[in-house]
Order: sequence, then C-alpha cells, then structure tokens
Amino acid sequence: MPLTLEIVTPEQRVLTVTCDEVRLPGSEGSFGIRPGHTPLVASLAAGELTYLEGGREHRFAVGEGFSEIADDHVRVLVEEAVRAEEIDLAAALRELEVRRQRLLALKEGDPNFFVERAAVERAAARAFVARAAP
Repeated sequence: MPLTLEIVTPEQRVLTVTCDEVRLPGSEGSFGIRPGHTPLVASLAAGELTYLEGGREHRFAVGEGFSEIADDHVRVLVEEAVRAEEIDLAAALRELEVRRQRLLALKEGDPNFFVERAAVERAAARAFVARAAP
C-alpha cells in the first residue's frame, strides 16, 4: 500500500500526492517513512524533503515545522515549501548571504535573533536544494 504525502504551509496546501517513500529533515536528524511506518509526530528542521514516486525523486526545500505519520498518511506542516525546480540558485545564494549578515549584526539576546536565525536556516535549505538540482 502506498503513502499519501500532504505538505501544508500557513498560506496553502502545497502538495497532496501518493508516493512510495518520504525523507524528512527531522530536528534530531533526517529520517525516512515507508508504508506501514509506526505512528509518529516529529519536529522538523529547515532542510530538504524528498519523496519517491514511481521511481522518480521529487525534492522540496522546507522550513521548520512538524510531521505527523499515521495509517500510511504523512502530513507535513511547515513554514515554507518550495519545489527544487522553482528555486533560482543565484537568488538563493544572495538571500543566504544577506540573511547571514543580518544575523551576524544581532546578539543572541536581541528579540529578533531567533527569527533571523530561522530565516538563515530556511535560506540555507533553499540554497542546498537548488545546488543539488539536476
């Protein structure tokens, strides 16, 4: 029996698809899901989400969030999700550098420090996924 993968951001339902396997960027390390997986709720870090469908690999850069796995249904709730083929590598690298500079200008006690750090992590995920795109 295949998996149903659902990716949702605060703005929209990005994807609902039937697939064979999902790989997620867990906050404690990446992990994979196949049909029959034990029910699980896990926090996600910004990174690469990959799913396999009919032998083809599909990749997304995702922001932090959560995943819920139950009854061969993988629900991913993240701050953002961008398909690899929609990411412009040059733009992603520029944004990553701008975000890093903003973060470097802040001290850890600054109220915006963690917001900027999360923005750097999302920008780094987009740049990573774009670099690895065929």
